[in-house]
Amino acid sequence: MSRVGKKPIKIPAGVKVEISPKQVKISGKGGALTHPLHEAVSASVTGDELNVAVKDAGHQDAGAIHGLTRSLLQNIVVGVTDGYKRDLELQGVGYRATVQGQKINLSVGFSHPVEFPLPTGITATVEANTKISLKGADKTLLGLTAARLRKIRPPEPYKGKGIRYAGEVITLKQGKAAGGGK
Repeated sequence: MSRVGKKPIKIPAGVKVEISPKQVKISGKGGALTHPLHEAVSASVTGDELNVAVKDAGHQDAGAIHGLTRSLLQNIVVGVTDGYKRDLELQGVGYRATVQGQKINLSVGFSHPVEFPLPTGITATVEANTKISLKGADKTLLGLTAARLRKIRPPEPYKGKGIRYAGEVITLKQGKAAGGGK
């Protein structure tokens, strides 16, 4: 058994949990998300708490799956109530972004603008042409979307130009020494 998996998950008011043998569906004001259940664990609701229990203790990874399932269900509960947010910054002369519907148009130093389609459930806003805020209920999808967006133009180590997470520190390398030797 996992110490993390033993902790019950508080279900806030307005959140509905439906449990079937193969999956858990959690819905709230931020949307509805489902999570498949591994055959080694089961879920149950008692009062305003969601509990995850080990069904097959003989399974090789039962403890790890127990804790992982509980953490992922906790992330879903937080996502459908409050949602998650991830901020990115564009650093570089002429680098800018705009949002058009479910697409982000990026001008990041290439000879052409880059169109980045947003997955369903993720919304974006741009402030001051250089700050992108991604919001969504699914923490995993939000992190994956932010990573794919950053991958378009990762910060380079000499000038620091590129797309970075808000607050990310890029250690700059020293360039070549000018002039010099015989």
